[in-house]
This record gives sequence, C-alpha cells and structure tokens, in this order.
Amino acid sequence: MSFQPLANRVLVERVDEPQKTASGIIIPDNAKEKPQEAEVLAIGPEVEEEGHIKVGDKVVFGKYSGTEITIDGKELLILNSDDILGILK
Repeated sequence: MSFQPLANRVLVERVDEPQKTASGIIIPDNAKEKPQEAEVLAIGPEVEEEGHIKVGDKVVFGKYSGTEITIDGKELLILNSDDILGILK
C-alpha cells in the first residue's frame, strides 16, 4: 500500500533508540519513551514546494505531535510540517 500525505503533512517512521544506557544497563520496553526522532518517508505537496524537508531526512518533532497510523504492519506517524522542530545532519 502506498500513502501520499496531503497539504503540509509529512509521513515519518520513528527511529528506534538504543536499548542500553552508556553504562550497559538494559532498558525494558515498558520504561522507554517513544523517540522524537524519525525518518521522512513521504511529504505533501506544500512541503515539497517549500523545499526544506525532503524524503530521507532525519527530523526531530514535538513530543505530543502527530497522528499514529499503521500501514503494512509498520507504525508510522503523520505530522504537520509545523510540528517538525529541525533536521538532523
């Protein structure tokens, strides 16, 4: 299945955080917070016109931003481009 965001929306997939701390302590799944970093999978036409965010970019977004959806068994997030705080380089 394919998905094309409309207007100024961006489809992203969260980037998993490491499951160990620097000192080697393993963090269980129920103690982890959802990551605020993601990879851009698709962008809407208004975002494409702006040219700041591109497919493949790693972005940081607000903690309570977006709408979660599941496509082909993957948990994805639809964000407004305004919810994206920056691009990781």
